Amino acid sequence: MDSNGTSSVQFDRWNEDNINMNVEASQSTMMRIYNRVCTGNTGKVVKIVGALAALVLIYIIGYVTGYHVHKC
Repeated sequence: MDSNGTSSVQFDRWNEDNINMNVEASQSTMMRIYNRVCTGNTGKVVKIVGALAALVLIYIIGYVTGYHVHKC
């Protein structure tokens, strides 16, 4: 068995009362925005909307380019 001094050091080291559980307060503003917007169900919705917006933008660019190329 270990001596009492060694076990008390290990107990103090792993004591859950000494752990700061306030994670939200220690995060930066950008990380909080990222966690809210880019993860979970909201993140899925943002990614789908972004993909649809990109497809529509590519379609419009292709339409305008094709119109000007084949205008004559």
